[in-house]
Amino acid sequence: MDIQRAQEIMNSSEMVNVTLNGERIYIEHVDRQKGTATVHLLDKPDEKMSVSVTNLLEH
Repeated sequence: MDIQRAQEIMNSSEMVNVTLNGERIYIEHVDRQKGTATVHLLDKPDEKMSVSVTNLLEH
């Protein structure tokens, strides 16, 4: 995924199916300068992680 699409998904009012290593995630924040996103697994909202947006896959 590219940084622009990650930003669009984050700002969307719709729930978009995005995965990281096969696990469904929610994008909380996008850092355009670093090319990263703060995400959490849908079933683990308290476990936030920062990952490269290139590792995210939209379905």
